[in-house]
Order: sequence, then C-alpha cells, then structure tokens
Amino acid sequence: MRVLVAPDSFTGTMSAAQAAEAIAAGWAREAPGDVLDLAPMSDGGPGFVAAMAATLQITLRDCVVSGPLGEPAFVQFAFDTTTGTAYVESAQAVGLDLIPSADRDPRITTSWGLGELLAEVVRVGARRVVVGLGGTGVCDGGAGLLAALGATADANAVDVTPRLREGGIALADVSYIDLSKPLAMISGVEIVVASDVDSPLLGPRGAAHGFAAQKGAEPDAVEALESALSAWSAALGTVNVLGTMKQVGVLLGAGAGGGIGAALFALGATRQPGIDYVISASEIARRAQEADLVITGEGSFDWQSLRGKVVSGVASAALAAGRPVVVLAGRVEVGRREWAGIGVSGAYSLVDLAGSAEVAMADGPEWLKQAAARAARSWSRGLQVRS
Repeated sequence: MRVLVAPDSFTGTMSAAQAAEAIAAGWAREAPGDVLDLAPMSDGGPGFVAAMAATLQITLRDCVVSGPLGEPAFVQFAFDTTTGTAYVESAQAVGLDLIPSADRDPRITTSWGLGELLAEVVRVGARRVVVGLGGTGVCDGGAGLLAALGATADANAVDVTPRLREGGIALADVSYIDLSKPLAMISGVEIVVASDVDSPLLGPRGAAHGFAAQKGAEPDAVEALESALSAWSAALGTVNVLGTMKQVGVLLGAGAGGGIGAALFALGATRQPGIDYVISASEIARRAQEADLVITGEGSFDWQSLRGKVVSGVASAALAAGRPVVVLAGRVEVGRREWAGIGVSGAYSLVDLAGSAEVAMADGPEWLKQAAARAARSWSRGLQVRS
C-alpha cells in the first residue's frame, strides 16, 4: 500500500522533515513493503521557508536580524528570482524557540527583526513577499516590525516611537501611528500573510488571551497585554477590505504571530491560510489521491489543530480524496468526537506511549518511530485485509 506522510514540526524536538523521516522509519519496522511518500509540511510557522524552498526547488539565502530580545538571529529566506517572490518565516526571526525558557516574557519581546527581514528581501528585489506567520515569541502587535520599517508613533501628541520596539506592554498609551515610511518602502510590493491561525487581534482567541500564556505570560500579564493591544488596535485604525472599511484588529489572522498579522494588514497585506499555501504548492490533494492512507502529526494535537493548522489542512485534503488519515502527536488533547469531526480516523500520543512528557521529549524521534510502528500494525495490515 501507499502511505502519504505529511507532518508538521514537533516544536522543540523535530523539524517537519525530521518528523517525516522518523515516521517513515517507524512505519517500515512493521510494514517494510509499503511505499511511503514524504511531504514535510508547515502551516506558516516553523519550517515554512524550508517547505516552500524544497517544494519549489529554489535557493535559500542567509541573513542576520535582531531576535525577539535583540540578540542576533541567523535566518534564511527563499527567493524565487523567476517570479520575484520571497518567502520569509517569522519563527526564524522572532520565534519562541529563540528565547531561553527562563527569559520568555511576551510583554517585552519585539518583532523588530521580522521588519529587518522584510526590508532585506525588498532590498534584493522581491516584488511579492509571502510571510509565514506563526511560532513567534512576541505579542507586540507587529509594532517592532513597523518601527524597523520606519514607522513613528505618538501618545497625545508626544513622540513615543522608541516604545514600538519595547514589546506589547509598551503600547498601552500609543494613540497614533504614522505608516508613511513603511508604506513608501514597500510601494509596489505585494505582501501575503500565510498564517497558522485565523484569530483576530483581541478577545478570547486573540493574540494575548489565546497565545500569550504559552509564550511565558502570567495571567496578569495576559490582561495587561490585552489592554495594550486594544489601544494599539485603535491606533492602527481601519483598512479597505473589498470596498468596506474594517478595523484592522477584527480581521481574520490579525492575531497571528502575536498580532504581527494586524501590522501587516495595516500595510495592505492580504491573508491566505499558511497550510493552504503549502498544501497547494506541495500538491497534497493529488498525492493524497494516489495514497491509500495519509499520516500527519505535530507536537500538540489540540484546539488550535482544528483551525487552520497542518493537521486540519491535511485531514481536509485526505477527506476530499476519500482517504483515511491518522495523527501522530506528542500530546492528543482533543477528544475523538472533535478529531473525527475534521476527518481524522485515528490518533496516537507519544506521551501516552512513553508514560510522561519528559520521557517522550528526551528522545522524540524514537518515540515517534514507535508510535508510527504501532499505527502501522493496525492500519497497514487492516487496509490490506479490507482491500
């Protein structure tokens, strides 16, 4: 039988490519005769640039920018000179994994480095920039990014531009943002936000309440960030969406990447779900049709997985092709009814297999191999018997 292996990265333990290789190795232990088609995926978060470069067979270029705490971050972007399209990744420039656990505080981290990266790709001639947005360690609404491109800010007619680089908590009293310099810099450049979630900037699923805690924020810090981002949303104002003026903060994806989506929308960016972008480029619909079974996976199979992430995107493609899809994840935090609702036929947890998160993370690739082998025992033989 043919198996399409299309996982996301397992944050902190494996890249998407490493996860795909581990799944293939584990599957082969039990079903060595199966044909495996490996398609490492990304939803716009970690691995987006690598996935696009591999799929489109374009060269990666190196760049050094400022990380979320101001330290140097070594990043890569993919530039297709034929189309003038550059692919960049927020997780490389301002990712959560760049910040030591003890130093994670989204009140003070900045997206400045992503602004530097955008400036660089425009400098080398990009006329279209696709920004993979996800996996960040910031919650500053993209203020740092805008400042790196030349934006200035006022608070009751007092210049407070330096605050744009000081993290989300510093935005509480920003009342006006001047985007004339950033807009001039990107004039004639199309920007596409390929985000991993469709969350708005504010509210229960927004940048602060939805994601700041996993970036290191305590409950009181989450509330303070929500308040600061509310002021920031008002300062960003409205944009024209299909002839209707809409508040930037309410747009789908405005809360992605710690609110960086909102800043990019203020610059005229449009949005496409990151997973849809990668699925289209990777021809997953065709490859799923040619497979008998589809395997996907990620670090945590949770509520976010059901909304615009790799698992839901791959499951949708498999469902359209009439193929069963199995999820291998570090943790499985959604119930059978929830994952069955998006077309998933089975889910395996590395933590359950290993006995604890600590043991599973100590050797993620080996536990993923074991999970894949266990799945193969059920699915490879079962499908072969049914066929």
